[in-house]
Amino acid sequence: MTDKPHDISCLSCKDPQSRRRFLANSLGAGAGLAALTGLGPLSRLAYADNPESPGDDLHFVFAYFSGGWDVLLSLDPRDPDVFTDENRAITLIQPGYDRLDLPTGGPIFEPVQGMNLGPFIGSLRYHAQDMVVVRGMSMETLTHDTGRRRFLTGKAPSGILARGSSTDTWLAQHLGGGQPIPNLSLRVESYNRGLANYATALRTNTVDDLVRALRPGDGNIGVLPDRQVDELLRNVALCPNAQMSNLWQTAEGARLKTNEMLAQQLDGYFDFSNGDSEEIDWINSHYKVGTGNTLTNNEAGAAMAATAIMKGVSRVVSFSPTNSLDTHFTNWETDQGPDQQEGFELVSRLVDHFKQTPYKDTDDSWFDHVVIVLFSEFSRTPLINSSSGRDHWLMNSCALLGGSLDGGKVIGASSDYGMNPQAVNLLTGALDPEGEVVRPEHIITALYDRVGIGEEPDLRVNPLRAIFE
Repeated sequence: MTDKPHDISCLSCKDPQSRRRFLANSLGAGAGLAALTGLGPLSRLAYADNPESPGDDLHFVFAYFSGGWDVLLSLDPRDPDVFTDENRAITLIQPGYDRLDLPTGGPIFEPVQGMNLGPFIGSLRYHAQDMVVVRGMSMETLTHDTGRRRFLTGKAPSGILARGSSTDTWLAQHLGGGQPIPNLSLRVESYNRGLANYATALRTNTVDDLVRALRPGDGNIGVLPDRQVDELLRNVALCPNAQMSNLWQTAEGARLKTNEMLAQQLDGYFDFSNGDSEEIDWINSHYKVGTGNTLTNNEAGAAMAATAIMKGVSRVVSFSPTNSLDTHFTNWETDQGPDQQEGFELVSRLVDHFKQTPYKDTDDSWFDHVVIVLFSEFSRTPLINSSSGRDHWLMNSCALLGGSLDGGKVIGASSDYGMNPQAVNLLTGALDPEGEVVRPEHIITALYDRVGIGEEPDLRVNPLRAIFE
């Protein structure tokens, strides 16, 4: 090493071999998190220059029910005494509840007047007064990738390729980079097409992956050499050639962001397998995280979402609370309902946790400041197929709970003939043949409108204001 690291920086600009070595070292220093974040080019650390917008005090959780849910079992049921197997040729709707091992309580719940919910909605029905259910949506596709990316971005994909940045990224950019991980995603796709680098989701497949990414290394090279390497990399990034290189600055940004997060020892928040505190024990009990592979199950994902929001780690979190719901065969009878219910139970525990926890130094609860969005890529056919399962259907439903929503109501409806999308009034949510058929972009635009994001996402629709009004 040398006593003049700036001299080495200058030499590195002149020597192509040195440049490559230093760039590799800089990239390597940030690899633990850069591999998860999918960092794009940046010329500076944008997150340090974009404080939270005044008045934007909402947080967002997106719960993706992967594989295509059967809304007859949850968000959009039908009376089995009316929609019978005998008249399915007339209605083209076959609830099929008699084929299933239904939970206690019967096939239909009505927790709030005018809001019927299906047999596998689970304890989420106890939060119906805080929930907005949107029915009769159109996904305009029967393809998993296309439907998922349509809901994530609010734009119809090009083929199956996502167009534009995803909703979580837009929200994270607007809400600012004041958190260590503004945008955190567990098993949910995320896209950043030219937005601020800090808004890019840190993506991970399991909570275990997240813990390992946030946990500092062993530091085997020693404290002094580690500081010398850090100083060297910092000076290299300041040389003129490095300042003009997006790739070099990306590497430096990844390294600095990695150091910042590791220094905060965030891994301890999410290591639910380490039950050495009352808080962790409570979280494990509340979410039923259990034993064994506690950091790889769906329960850990829900616990991660709550922890990231309430510990101030993230403003936007996405996770998947279920196993795949892609049930074309007899697995519809055995798996679709119970798997949906598992997801709804986890969301219900998440809501309970937010409601029970005071929001900072106010009389509010966290639930007053979090919007939770439940979605899937499409629904499943209203008729049971010849394999005793259900196929893909372009109609869909979704649900929202939390901060400043006008809860306890249903917006729109699918038709009683074939469960097709129907037009609604975007202001009232009532069926209206002169209105518009709701698509994901109407809901996403309403979220953007709520936090003050303008027309820049270019979704070209009016917001579904009935969600909030």
